[in-house]
Amino acid sequence: MSFSSLGLSEQLVRATTDQGYETPSPIQQQAIPAVLSGKDVMAAAQTGTGKTAGFTLPLLQRLAANPRSGKGPRALILAPTRELAAQVHDSVALYSKYMPTKSAVVFGGVKINPQMMKLRKGLDVLVATPGRLMDLYQQNAVRFNEVEVLVLDEADRMLDMGFIRDIRKILALLPAKRQNLLFSATFSNDIRSLAQGLLNDPVQVEVAARNTTAEKVKQSVYPVDQSQKTALLSKLVRDNAWEQVLVFTRTKHGANRLTKKLEQDGITAAAIHGNKSQGARTRALSEFKQGDVRVLVATDIAARGLDIKQLPQVVNFELPNVPEDYVHRIGRTGRAGESGHALSLVSADEGKLLAGIEKLIKKQLPRREVEGFEPKNNLPLKPKAKADPAKARSRNGRGGANGKPAGDGRSFGGRPGGGNNGRGRSGGQRGRSAQRQSA
Repeated sequence: MSFSSLGLSEQLVRATTDQGYETPSPIQQQAIPAVLSGKDVMAAAQTGTGKTAGFTLPLLQRLAANPRSGKGPRALILAPTRELAAQVHDSVALYSKYMPTKSAVVFGGVKINPQMMKLRKGLDVLVATPGRLMDLYQQNAVRFNEVEVLVLDEADRMLDMGFIRDIRKILALLPAKRQNLLFSATFSNDIRSLAQGLLNDPVQVEVAARNTTAEKVKQSVYPVDQSQKTALLSKLVRDNAWEQVLVFTRTKHGANRLTKKLEQDGITAAAIHGNKSQGARTRALSEFKQGDVRVLVATDIAARGLDIKQLPQVVNFELPNVPEDYVHRIGRTGRAGESGHALSLVSADEGKLLAGIEKLIKKQLPRREVEGFEPKNNLPLKPKAKADPAKARSRNGRGGANGKPAGDGRSFGGRPGGGNNGRGRSGGQRGRSAQRQSA
């Protein structure tokens, strides 16, 4: 199957060929005809499988087939983070290179006046983060009366980051008659509820089971004490001669701290998170892509917006509070059919987080200990079962007080909630508002 066989124009087929794409991916094979038909579409696929082209290509064709002379925008694409918005706009620009389509991208963290000037010149496609889009609307820099197509890209992430109020405000301002497209790597129950009130008899496209990881991504867990994680990461980078590795931490301060320690250890590193200015984020990503920086340390705000071709390694320095974020983190490697390696440095207090991830992806991740970094408290190979004192005494050869087995040095200890002081998912939920402000 080719892109032309899907009904795309010669200009769009030529643009895809210029990018080295000749055969559409499974999500593109199903989504492109559905979008071209004018129907609402709800599509889910693993990250890195070509979702962006799945809605960008047919959207551009629909606009070109019915040109208008207004100021627009005629198509509105909402994305949760600055990086993802910029990435989507890059795709729009690349695929429309042989068409007279005008496009722009707007997001926070940069001056608003240049964005206002772009909008006043008129455009066909606008890519935006919800917060900055509402700022522009309130300053009368953009109107939505000509919008024909709305795209929610990574809609579940937008809800996670607290954008639901802005999204509902935007929806209320759009023309009632329009095409709606929801594209994401996963669809939570909250998103399905949102879709029920937004989509009209949608075509549903799901090329892989929800919350599954790409088959070509090799996943492994490295048990290690928390205090030894930085030293182990440095060893892995050096011993394996990694020249490009994306590392995820839970917090912004943790990202800064790890970056500083790696630099002190002689490994070039840069951090990217919501407290960084947009210029600093763009510069760090550019240096990483060019190979000037070996390690890019990121928080989950970057999990959905980084598109780096042939990124070989992703490391979870700390496991995410929300299991679904693990899928998006490791989805930065193994993109577009390439192979990749995702490894997680897991300490004993993250055992519950690991169990949650393994339950979500329906597989047990192999453990690999590194000599010299064996943890004092080992991770369980499977969720903790209720102890049988008799069996434990027989296994250990000794009993403890009150007939309970004494510890044998391999017990799994840690705070409830996997390092979240027993708060479980609530800690991640409380972080959503801060994420929203930084997007």
